[in-house]
Amino acid sequence: MQSEMMKRASALLTDGTVVRVLGWEKGEFGYDATPAVFESVEALEKDFVYNDFCGSNLSKYLIKLSRAEGKTLVFLKPCDSYSFNQLLTEHRIKRENVYIIGIPCDGKLDPDAVRAAGVEGILSAVTEGDSVKVGTMYGEEILSKNDCLLERCKVCKSHEVVAFDEMLGENGTVDPDCGRFDEVEKLESMTPDERYAFWRGELSRCIRCNACRNVCPACSCEQCVFDSPTSGVSQKAAADSFEENMFHIIRAFHVAGRCTDCGECSRVCPQHIPLHLLNRKFIKDINTFYGEYQAGAEVGSRAPLVNFTKEDCEPNVVYKGGSK
Repeated sequence: MQSEMMKRASALLTDGTVVRVLGWEKGEFGYDATPAVFESVEALEKDFVYNDFCGSNLSKYLIKLSRAEGKTLVFLKPCDSYSFNQLLTEHRIKRENVYIIGIPCDGKLDPDAVRAAGVEGILSAVTEGDSVKVGTMYGEEILSKNDCLLERCKVCKSHEVVAFDEMLGENGTVDPDCGRFDEVEKLESMTPDERYAFWRGELSRCIRCNACRNVCPACSCEQCVFDSPTSGVSQKAAADSFEENMFHIIRAFHVAGRCTDCGECSRVCPQHIPLHLLNRKFIKDINTFYGEYQAGAEVGSRAPLVNFTKEDCEPNVVYKGGSK
């Protein structure tokens, strides 16, 4: 796939269709491919990479790049394309300045999961069916692919790219039985005290690095409330457990109905806090109370929380015999 992507990107750069390419570049190690912008064929040939560790979502970078002069080529995986559509709905991206090549995806690998399987000194990884062949400084290891996937990829809701100008390879389909709410249901089955203890244990590890906020496509405000010098919490570590809870709960409420469940928040968290579970709880509740809804599935769709109808459910009201 990498050679096809490079060939197509080089052709579009050469004929002037685009002036830059948004993709991934080689890192210091084989597992740390990072988003990058390439402005020449020579730069592509030198550093462009696409492999099973290219899990990062590229859509948010287009907020700035789509406002630059000229058109930007971007490679979007299925989950990236939902984020792109949602940003387009919110008028954060100029569609006319973006050329999208959709790329199929069967799941990306999590370096931490590979290490957890007992593999160190990772140099490369190649997926072969249900297995992953990992090249290391100490030899080759064969692991189960499912054990090495990013969490979001284990319960991927859709292999379908929903926004593209052209596709490389065959587009996928939506999987309604992916099981992505299984972990949420486990939390729902806990007692309130058990849930409180769970989230206190997780959120107490937060170091307020803001990585989750900075990578989240749904967090695209010009100035975040947590950066405001008058907020009382601007750019500082939490002073107590209340502030630890507040940051993540407020952020989850801010993206409710707009979160596409791309999982970037959990992927980049250096403390491995399962932040996606907060967002998925909100998604599950929205589906239950307002009907099935997937943010980013269609450009221009109104989220249930901002689209009042007389049939809207009020979850906090118990109806008995037709009366409140």
